Amino acid sequence: MLTHYRGSSSPSITRFRRSILGLKRDSSVHSIDSHTHELTSQEHEVEAFLKMVTQKFYKLSLVESHELLSGSWISKLLDVFLCCQEQFRVLLSNNRSCLSKEPMAKFVSDYFERSVKGLDICNGVRDGIEQLRQWEKQLEIVLNVLGDQTIHGDSQFQRAKRALNNLEIIFDEKASRLMFSHKSRSFDLKDLKNQESNGTKMSRSLSASVSRSWSASKQLLAIGNNIVVPKSNDVLATNGLVLTIYTMTHVLYFVMWVLVVSSTSHDRGLQLQNNYHKNFTWWVPMSSLQERILEEYKKKGRRHSCGMLKEIHRIETYACWMKRFIDSSHFPLRKEQEEEAKKWFEELKNIYDTLKNALDPSERQVKDIFKQIIRCRIEGLDYVARQHN
Repeated sequence: MLTHYRGSSSPSITRFRRSILGLKRDSSVHSIDSHTHELTSQEHEVEAFLKMVTQKFYKLSLVESHELLSGSWISKLLDVFLCCQEQFRVLLSNNRSCLSKEPMAKFVSDYFERSVKGLDICNGVRDGIEQLRQWEKQLEIVLNVLGDQTIHGDSQFQRAKRALNNLEIIFDEKASRLMFSHKSRSFDLKDLKNQESNGTKMSRSLSASVSRSWSASKQLLAIGNNIVVPKSNDVLATNGLVLTIYTMTHVLYFVMWVLVVSSTSHDRGLQLQNNYHKNFTWWVPMSSLQERILEEYKKKGRRHSCGMLKEIHRIETYACWMKRFIDSSHFPLRKEQEEEAKKWFEELKNIYDTLKNALDPSERQVKDIFKQIIRCRIEGLDYVARQHN
């Protein structure tokens, strides 16, 4: 289904060019026709950006089913966002003189308002990573206790069982929901707010604290609600620059949705608003990934998981199995029981090692996303403010 998007051409641009020719017949079109006139530098930048987004998400969509929503795949997704966000920031910088003019000013302001909600989600994800570190500590106890070549007695099992009980508390719906409903101050916004205050008076204040009624799904709704496809006259008036804002809004929305889905409980907001415009080629891999994630959610045992991250599901599965095994075992253990326990122990150790190696890099990536969103917002609003002065 996706193979014809592998090449270097940008089918969405071609469709948009044709639409421009039929301007009077269609009020919503989305690019410039280079077959009828020479592309401006702005139009080249737009085409390059749309092509880059399509190729990045196409590569992400090639993931095998067993790797989808794994820590390594999420890391690749975050890298894609960082790349898109940086290219978007550079594109705005190169065209700063256009940002204060309508309709660009309206689209830019709308994107920055949505991106603030993304900052809140980054803070929530940061808290989720801290909770995973608590899982890691309990798993370490279990592995240390059961890591001997020989299980000597019931006392070892009882200590491991206490650690598994602590994990079970974290698995509880109410406990896991705390990850996103009662957030701590995850990233320091003090310096960033000072920068923003110095850069422009037009920006509303960014808050580092979030109320108890805060909800990841509400933030997602605020990001994805009423994403409007640029009209033909807006595209023409901006030489296609509004297309990059529309595209980046969808990139922001999709990535934040995946982060919430992979790391929260009942506040997942799984019903992503599917309001992509099909003339954009990035729509194909992005919507394909969305469908695959929703199908993954429907699988047995996934719906009530603390999160859809593969490692979370595997920890839940193996930890629950080991707890049942401990509850049903009597000493001395039979040889086949010891062999079975050690087999599952090795599986749990592999998950533990994967989790341990992934947490710090993931936290750095989320922090980088937070900083990039802030930087782009500060610079963009500053460009607008200077034009008004």
